[in-house]
Amino acid sequence: MARFKLFRYRRPSLRTALGVTRAKRRFKTRTGYYAATRWMRAPYNMRRRALRRVGYYSGPMKFLRFLMGRR
Repeated sequence: MARFKLFRYRRPSLRTALGVTRAKRRFKTRTGYYAATRWMRAPYNMRRRALRRVGYYSGPMKFLRFLMGRR
């Protein structure tokens, strides 16, 4: 099923437009690649989950980081 949007933030790459990316992802899902490599992403996911719990990705914090970066 094709998904068409009227407005896109960026132009898609040729591979994305041709459906290569979706086909590769579908293949990896069906063969169990993502389930087999899940343990390798655990440290990154734990860190991301901890940052989300303390509010690192909240609106005010994003704005504060934006202000701190403009020196």
